[in-house]
Amino acid sequence: MNGAMSGTILENFTVSEIVKSYYNTRREPFLYYYRDKDTKEIDLIIESNGKLFPMEIKKTATPDIRLTRVFGAIDKSPLQRGTSAILCTAENFSAFDKDNLIVPIGMI
Repeated sequence: MNGAMSGTILENFTVSEIVKSYYNTRREPFLYYYRDKDTKEIDLIIESNGKLFPMEIKKTATPDIRLTRVFGAIDKSPLQRGTSAILCTAENFSAFDKDNLIVPIGMI
């Protein structure tokens, strides 16, 4: 949990659990990773019903709303941006506002 690679391992675990949940319901996952020339990065984008749902995966129990700023990088997409989420080690589901959720990784 405290090693240099722990955040990366948590990201990989989280994405693999999401992929498994899609396959277990016999649905095709349309998942993407985003990084642009300015090094803006979004860990996971789920495409569903004509919308993009951006997500950041962080090894913190107390995420900061500033983590959601990067989601604006996909606003130029022809697809509408859906509800965003910070997937983290928080104990309870909550939200920064109506468009940005805080989701405990244990819920996925």
